Amino acid sequence: QVHLVESGGGLVQAGGSLRLACAASGRTISGYVMGWFRQAPGKERAFVAVIHWPADSTLYADSVKGRFTISKDYAKNTLYLQMNNLKPEDTAVYFCAAGSKYGTRERDYDYWGQGTQVTVSS
Repeated sequence: QVHLVESGGGLVQAGGSLRLACAASGRTISGYVMGWFRQAPGKERAFVAVIHWPADSTLYADSVKGRFTISKDYAKNTLYLQMNNLKPEDTAVYFCAAGSKYGTRERDYDYWGQGTQVTVSS
């Protein structure tokens, strides 16, 4: 079983940057598909990005493509999401997830973190 803990959220002005981290324990993340999702107020949780072992291929939601970058640090057993040029519509709780399927749906993932709040002011 994998235990995931997100960090790095906060309040930032539009155009700013944040880097989210997702520290994993229990098992190494090298064998898992790792993803980021977000849930805005009043909306369902939505796919943001995924990275797939071992080739580290990536896929992004259209809304974040070119602004967000997902990456892994195997030595630290940590997943990251670098978010640049943030917009008010990026405001949400961000969750990391681990699973065995390379997908964009919540049901593709087996383990979830508790989430970290990102707020972007205009």
